Amino acid sequence: MDQKNTVKGYGAAILFSVLVGFSFLGVKTCVPLASSLQILMHRYNFALLALVILMVLRVAKIDLRGKPKKNLLLTAGFYVGFMVLQVIGLFFATSIEGSIIFAIIPIIAKIIASLFLGEKSTVLQNIFVCLTVAALIVMIIMGSTSVTFNVGGAILLILSSISMAISNVFMRYVRDQYKPIEISAAIIIGGCVIFNLAFLVQGLFNGTLHTYFQPFSHPEFIIATAYLGIGCILLSAQLMSYSLSKMEAVKATIFGNVSTAISIIAGVVVLGEPLLPYHIICTILIIVGVVGLSVSGKKKEETDEI
Repeated sequence: MDQKNTVKGYGAAILFSVLVGFSFLGVKTCVPLASSLQILMHRYNFALLALVILMVLRVAKIDLRGKPKKNLLLTAGFYVGFMVLQVIGLFFATSIEGSIIFAIIPIIAKIIASLFLGEKSTVLQNIFVCLTVAALIVMIIMGSTSVTFNVGGAILLILSSISMAISNVFMRYVRDQYKPIEISAAIIIGGCVIFNLAFLVQGLFNGTLHTYFQPFSHPEFIIATAYLGIGCILLSAQLMSYSLSKMEAVKATIFGNVSTAISIIAGVVVLGEPLLPYHIICTILIIVGVVGLSVSGKKKEETDEI
């Protein structure tokens, strides 16, 4: 049964990587048609709409009676906080800077999980984690024409990464208290409220409230934000929460780096961007790191059982 659950956990993590990996196509479609805040707001609006439909159809069932609400609020709060800090940070910093900093999330999650969940790892596992992170950072740097760092933006992005890592650790911590759909619902409702309020405040100050539905005049925006909301928020949060209920925090979190690698490779396949040797080498190293982390962990578990 444990092996079956582990397989399911890795299956969910791989699907998470694919969904998030292709999110860049949706973002690329939306960027010329709306502001960053509008894109985020409508992503959460679509996610909430899909959640409500699932609940009406009784596909998703949420029951929080008798469960500690504080842990759920903290889990969702740190996840939404990650996105808020990310948006503000990327206003000052470049996307390359953001990608490099976000690549270290597995290391941050590993440290936090070891402190609060008592999750230990071997030297070999640490090497595989560092290999995956280093390969992704090299791929990002090699693909950029220049790398510059804004101190203020970098600090915000680091705080964003820490917030994401804490959220992932909390998802694992509350795995016996909440179902994945309940965690996803809390994240969606929290994000929807915060980003709609942010747009309302901004619109009142700038006189842009009338642009709320303006991007919907473009069918491609509707399709892209629906994917970003339903696929990359509702489903991805559900999948990550499920993965974290079946495996250690660092093992599940490292698939976030796989999704970044997928987005880069997808750019080659879908957008016809050039495929260079470092793409292949770094992708192989990332896969080796993820597989090595998983296999070395299994060997350790088997040894402990003996």
